[in-house]
Amino acid sequence: MRHFSHLSYYKRLRIENLLKEKVKPCEIAKILNVHNSTIYRELKRGRYIHLDTHLQEVEGYSPIIAEESYRNNLTNKGVSIKLGKHHEFAKYIEDKIVREHYSPKAVLEEIKMKKLFQEVSICTTTIYNYIKKDIFSKLEMKKLPMPRRKKKRKIVPRKWINLKGTTIEERDKSILSRKEFGHWEMDSVIGKRNKKVSLLVLTERKTRMELIFKLKEKNASNVVKMVNRIERKLKSKFSKIFKTITVDNGIEFSYFNEIEKSCLYAGKRTKLYYCHPYSSFERGSNENANRLIRRWIPKYTDFTNISEKKIREIENWINHYPREILNYDTSFHAYQKELEKI
Repeated sequence: MRHFSHLSYYKRLRIENLLKEKVKPCEIAKILNVHNSTIYRELKRGRYIHLDTHLQEVEGYSPIIAEESYRNNLTNKGVSIKLGKHHEFAKYIEDKIVREHYSPKAVLEEIKMKKLFQEVSICTTTIYNYIKKDIFSKLEMKKLPMPRRKKKRKIVPRKWINLKGTTIEERDKSILSRKEFGHWEMDSVIGKRNKKVSLLVLTERKTRMELIFKLKEKNASNVVKMVNRIERKLKSKFSKIFKTITVDNGIEFSYFNEIEKSCLYAGKRTKLYYCHPYSSFERGSNENANRLIRRWIPKYTDFTNISEKKIREIENWINHYPREILNYDTSFHAYQKELEKI
């Protein structure tokens, strides 16, 4: 296994000599036992322009310039004090963001809750500054979770597909407060185009608990079958846990009677509400959860090749992810506390 560390001045001198011998950057990385990106960033850091024997401008690498740039970055905002002496702390942050797709804020809150690395403390802004200044060996801005974009919420008049169902306008206004447990949002996540397999995603509005199921085909009958499957597992607790479900106007949610009707006894098990067309913000928790799924499964992925084990791993990761909206508690913990009340 390769060991990743910051380059010393001695290694910078070796890079200069290897470049003079026409050794490629990827080969230099192997020789110095560092990542390829470390060498490319280093070449950028020590880049300078000089004149050759033909008086033409050529690009070169200077270990002196690179070392000065590196030292300047370390002294900027106390880097040498906060991270320079705390390699395990820096590695923990880097691994959480790169391997486990945490956000910088979530990493710091987890460290605080678990009481790790109490001898050093930095803020979220500092981590972003370190990333921009190439302080980490494997962490780049492009590897960070996508920032949430604030959009103006506006209901646009569109054609309703599910005209016979109950609209969100008739939903009890108290549900908006998220103070009561048992109100869910449901959506389907599609993968590669022309592929039938999709994911059915349910998000509980108060705890943000996430349930993810794989559907062989994105249609109304499969959605009903999956809801039936959940009820058979929960039995009489289903109606207490799933008081309402809010969905969009997708055709896969058109069997509202079948979704509301219990498969175990006579009567209804839940109440279904339809959002306004093209108004995804009315299922905000659902949409945020879908973004978390996309950290692991990018758009246009063929879900056919995604195993049930992988889906459970993603679901488990989301439910154990420290959430700012929950004061950095996890959805799983918040959900379990609600179940204890039932």
